Amino acid sequence: MAKHPDVAVVGGGIIGLTCAYHLARAGLAVEVFDRGDLGKEASWAGAGILPPGNPAGAATPIDVLRAIGSERFPGFSAELRELTGVDNGYLWCGGVEFLGSGEAADVLPVWRNEGIAFERLSLEGLRRLEPAVGDVPGEAYLLPGCAQVRNPRHLRALIASCERLGVGLHPHTPVEGVPRDRAGRVLLATGAWAGRGVYPVRGQIVLLKTPAPTFTRVLMLGKRYLVPRVDGHVLVGSTEEPEAGFEKANTAAEVADLVALAVRTVPALAAAERVRCWAGLRPGTPDGLPFIGPVPGWDNVFVAAGHFRAGVQLSIGTAQLVTELFTGRPTCVPPAAFALDRPPHAGGPAAFRS
Repeated sequence: MAKHPDVAVVGGGIIGLTCAYHLARAGLAVEVFDRGDLGKEASWAGAGILPPGNPAGAATPIDVLRAIGSERFPGFSAELRELTGVDNGYLWCGGVEFLGSGEAADVLPVWRNEGIAFERLSLEGLRRLEPAVGDVPGEAYLLPGCAQVRNPRHLRALIASCERLGVGLHPHTPVEGVPRDRAGRVLLATGAWAGRGVYPVRGQIVLLKTPAPTFTRVLMLGKRYLVPRVDGHVLVGSTEEPEAGFEKANTAAEVADLVALAVRTVPALAAAERVRCWAGLRPGTPDGLPFIGPVPGWDNVFVAAGHFRAGVQLSIGTAQLVTELFTGRPTCVPPAAFALDRPPHAGGPAAFRS
C-alpha cells in the first residue's frame, strides 16, 4: 500500500469502485477501504436497470448524470471486459414502462425534452412484443433504449479492473473516523452508512427461474419492476422500507407481495421456481438526490453517497464528476446541485422511478 496515496476512497461499493477506477485512469494513486467485502451491500443487491438517456437534452443535473451512464455503459462494459476478461452481462434489451394517466402527463414531457425515444403501445402492440404480459394497469410505453447489467458480474469486473490499474483494494479494513492524514484527498463513498443526512432504505428482491425466458424487456411499474435475464431468471423488486433502519432481512409479507406482483404481470411466472430472495440497504437522502462534492469544514475530504435506487445508473456520471473535481477540469454538471449544504430540493417529476 502506498504510504500516502493521492486519494483514499472509503467504501467499496459501485460508487467507490467506479470513482477509484476513473481516478486511477486519470493518473492518481488510489486506495479503497471497506469494512466488509467489496461490493456486497446495496450495489450487489440491485437489479441493474439502465434507463435510456441523452446528456445533451437532460434538463436537470441528476438527469445528466443518469444520461451519462446510459450513454457510456456499453463502452465502459467493453473496456472492463478487455482489461479483465469478465463479462458484466450488459444487455441492450429495451423496456416497457406502465404509467397512469396522471403520471404520463408528468413524465412524457420530460422524455420528449431529453430526446428519449419512446412509443405508446396499444394492448395489441404490447401483446405482439411481449405475449406473456398480462393485464397490467396503466398505459404501456416502449423504451427501446433501456438496458440492464448484472450487478454481481459488473462488480467483479470493476474490482478486477481496479486491480489491473494498480488501485490498492483493502476489504475487511474498517476506517475509524475520516482518514484525512492518510491521503492527499479522502472520498467518502460509504452508502447508507455515510451519515450527514444519508439514511438506509431497505429494498427486498425476489429471484425467480423459468426453464426459458418468458419475456425479454424490463417491465417497470412505478417503483416496482421485473427484470428478465437471458438464462430464464427474473428479478422482481423492490420494496422501499425506511422504517426498517439497518435491518437487512426479508419479510414473508413483502416477499409474497413481490411474487404476487410478478404473477399478475406475467401469469406464466406462477409456475416459476422461487430461487431466493434478499434485501439491500439503499442510501436515501431528504430530497432524493445524492451528495457529491467537498465536505464543508474540511479542505481535503469529499463525499459521493446517497444515490438511493440509482447507484448503478449514476455510477459513471458520479465518477466523471468526482474525477473532474479532483483534477481541476470543467465539470459535467454544476457541483452545487449535489452539495452537502444545499437546501432540500423538491424537484420536478422524475424521468424514471425504478
